[in-house]
Amino acid sequence: MTGRDRFSTATRLRLLGEQTAARVYRSQTRRQARRSRLTGRAALLALVLCSLIVALAYPIRQYVAQRAEIEDLERQRKEARERVEELRDLKARWKDDAYAEQRIRERLHYVMPGETGYIVVDPNPAKQTRTNQGAAHRPWYSNVWDGVDKADSSDD
Repeated sequence: MTGRDRFSTATRLRLLGEQTAARVYRSQTRRQARRSRLTGRAALLALVLCSLIVALAYPIRQYVAQRAEIEDLERQRKEARERVEELRDLKARWKDDAYAEQRIRERLHYVMPGETGYIVVDPNPAKQTRTNQGAAHRPWYSNVWDGVDKADSSDD
């Protein structure tokens, strides 16, 4: 380079462009280095988070299952206590002679001396099914065979 070329505009612009290109290149390599470090850190952080999630998944699932079981047992305990109270009330009622007499008369159709008991018979009794109509007048093995035939025909 001659002295004159050194001060020319084209030479100064070329040198300025080269310096700028060098700065840009250094900046890009620094950014890439930072990006690669950040990417490594992000990968490590993701790995740690995944490890924590995997490590805590089973205990959390067990905790939730146990809480549900505890709630179910508390509900059962409450129902059992209510049932015990009902049975205590029923026991106390059965100790009363008037209640016992009322229930006995209702269930067993008992009447007191001097009373007349009535039983109302249903005027329209339920019709017997075909299976019960002739079953009593045949041998047992015929009934068994008919049952097998009916079970076989119901699969169709």
